[in-house]
Amino acid sequence: MRDTVHPDSGGYECPRIHLEIDVAEAFIYDHVRTPRGKGRSDGSLHEIPAIELATQVLAALRDRNGLDTSLLDDVILGCAQPVGEQGGNIARGAVVNAGYAHVVPGQQIHRFCASGLEAVNTAAALVMSGQANAVIGGGIECMSRTFMGADSGGWCADPGVAYRNYYAPQGIGADMIATLDGFSRTDVDAYAVQSQQRAAEAWKAGRFKKSILPIHDVLGEILLDHDEHMRPGTTLETLSTLKASFEGMGMKGGFDAVALERYPEMEAVSHVHHGGNSSGIVDGSAGVLVGSAEFGKAAGLRPRGRIKGFASIGSEPTIMLTAPADVTNKLFKRMGMTKKDIDLFEINEAFAAVVMRFMRAIGLDPAIVNVNGGAIAMGHPLGATGAMILGTLLDELERRDLETGLITLCVGNGMGTATIIERI
Repeated sequence: MRDTVHPDSGGYECPRIHLEIDVAEAFIYDHVRTPRGKGRSDGSLHEIPAIELATQVLAALRDRNGLDTSLLDDVILGCAQPVGEQGGNIARGAVVNAGYAHVVPGQQIHRFCASGLEAVNTAAALVMSGQANAVIGGGIECMSRTFMGADSGGWCADPGVAYRNYYAPQGIGADMIATLDGFSRTDVDAYAVQSQQRAAEAWKAGRFKKSILPIHDVLGEILLDHDEHMRPGTTLETLSTLKASFEGMGMKGGFDAVALERYPEMEAVSHVHHGGNSSGIVDGSAGVLVGSAEFGKAAGLRPRGRIKGFASIGSEPTIMLTAPADVTNKLFKRMGMTKKDIDLFEINEAFAAVVMRFMRAIGLDPAIVNVNGGAIAMGHPLGATGAMILGTLLDELERRDLETGLITLCVGNGMGTATIIERI
């Protein structure tokens, strides 16, 4: 057998392997998410420990479905900063804290910003392979109670490794994309304004209502029932007053020089990203109940959707953020699908240029991408975001009476993950 490379696949084509195997369907029975709280000490969710936020999600999935938790084979939670209170296998801790049957195990996984989606994909893989009947996949990140880079490893913290990998922070990668693709400061700011407008309209129309879990304090009082990071009054004029966030680390910190050595076709890095056109730092958690047809019958539940396929891929690690297009092409090839088969797309708004490049590379109409806004407006709780936007997409497919959607995220150290779901 010989692998081939497709010119539009990001340098990858799936090996042509023909196996006669039985693959079960992985159905989505329900999903919930918390509102996103500002990831600062004055954020509404700051007083809630990460394990408690995940616990309330698990309890909600149980209670709103009348779920006998002993039917579950596992709970898998993604977390991008799995240290301190978010470490120690927070999934198992939340399972016990939520009062689930003691036979339910838990595991914590880490693929940076795609951790939550990877958790759902792993849940689906277990069901599709027949190794589990039902698994909850999701994620957790309390960014007001930790800090970005709390789990830094050798890829960025070890000078020798960073030197060999031409390491540069994600913000530099986003500005590199803008430079190489010719996106101006006005272009990325205009995208950010659109995200705010779409999110505000979605909240006003109640499109998230059935999936949002209000978070309560120890006294039972509601602390937060909406995404509090949004700034619906954002305009091009207000964004124009913000200074570029990564110019200092790029020029004085030396990372522009690293980027230019890796990408000599650039004369200079154009620094266009700032807090207003980048994802918001927030707290949040989400869970997706995935199971087989047999599980649905045993639990008395009807499926809302199915997970058709998923993939992950690596990409060039200096620019770091270009993999969503590559992994989408990889998944299309694997599934025998094209963009014409997808009704709606959700791509995490890590930075405006990431989404803009994805739409250009795949050739998408912006009208079907992030139709309810994204992380620029509502925030990006790292390990939870993938599970959140999968649920957002399923809800929107139901609302519009559409069939198929694709979720994708860029990932730290040059990776990407994508999933295709189908509404039932």
